[in-house]
Amino acid sequence: MSPRSVKDLLQRIALSATVGLMAGAAAAVFLYTLDRATRLREAYPQLIWFLPVAGLVLGIFYHLYGRSVEKGTGLILEQIHDPQHIIPLRMAPMILLGTILTHLFGGSAGREGTAVQMGSSLADQLSRLFPVSKEDRKILLIAGAGAGFSAAIGAPWAGALFGLEVIQVGRLRLFALWECLVASFVAYYFCRWLGAPHSIFPSVTEVSYSAMSFAWVLVAGMCFGLAANIFMRFTHLVESMQKRFVKNPVWRPFFGGMVLVLLFWWQGSDRYAGLGIPVIQEAFHQSLSWFDPILKTLFTGLTIGSGFKGGEFIPLVFVGTSLGSALAAVLPLGIPLLAALGFAAVFGAAANTPIACAVMACELFGWQIAPYALLACWSAYFMTGHLGIYKNQKIVRSKKDQLLRVFKR
Repeated sequence: MSPRSVKDLLQRIALSATVGLMAGAAAAVFLYTLDRATRLREAYPQLIWFLPVAGLVLGIFYHLYGRSVEKGTGLILEQIHDPQHIIPLRMAPMILLGTILTHLFGGSAGREGTAVQMGSSLADQLSRLFPVSKEDRKILLIAGAGAGFSAAIGAPWAGALFGLEVIQVGRLRLFALWECLVASFVAYYFCRWLGAPHSIFPSVTEVSYSAMSFAWVLVAGMCFGLAANIFMRFTHLVESMQKRFVKNPVWRPFFGGMVLVLLFWWQGSDRYAGLGIPVIQEAFHQSLSWFDPILKTLFTGLTIGSGFKGGEFIPLVFVGTSLGSALAAVLPLGIPLLAALGFAAVFGAAANTPIACAVMACELFGWQIAPYALLACWSAYFMTGHLGIYKNQKIVRSKKDQLLRVFKR
């Protein structure tokens, strides 16, 4: 290796580590703040009644200051595919404040999408400080997205793969693997070192293998894919209806908040508000109602589709774990295993990232479930067609062609 090549490699590693430090620090601040907001909402449940007002404030906030970054993760993918303009630094604080506001007043949203946007937007600022090529800038954006995911959920291997897999459907390119690994692991350990609060989920210890078990996992994966499909279609429907009937985007979160408040009053609890981590943890220990995934889809679709901030990861995890827990009543696989598979497969199908999510399941629940996790994530992935929660994902090979290639082998 020539001295120039060594210098380029060391520079890339240094930049990737810097991306990891920034993403880890941002995720730690975000997780601390989100934890405080959630505790405050739980202590004062009447805050939910002010969700429409919070939505109006959020709509005005983004209309005045955030129109250049309102595409969110879509803007990041857009710049990865065709680097033109550096992502404004304001994306990080705006998505942070928007997500906290959504959760404080009971909106049903996630958190990892926020961490991804913060990681990539901060990483892109390095392009202002160092002379980097378009290809290197792509790598910084990808590494930042993976580092944010890694730090927020606590799964560094999955974070590195997520950054690479999310950019396009049908092909996983490993051209930035080393940079993504460095950024992802640095972000994960730095976030942990800062003491950020992470959700704890139980390991799946009792796992046995048989031909019938694989068949049932295949059936479960198809159910998870169907759930992801319904979730995305409903969220897109809410978004399109809002655009059709509410021409001014400032008022969309307000009207969405009004409908959500009525639903909270009708449902009679805050079970489907915020992240819903207690329900996700409950799903590993007992069979939940079929209404849980249905109602979480309803509440989250209205929240995200109306313009509230926060992302879809944890709500999709809620849908997946509660559906897996409910499926345990009819599929002989056990509640913990089905909940763990649903945790990964529903989001993997919606984000078109089955490999990263299978690895995530192994990191969180134990590598002994790897064969089942891969099967569940892939079968769910093929059930969603080319729908996805992330706009501007590039489709390089159709899922039909991917499936035909598998059978030809």
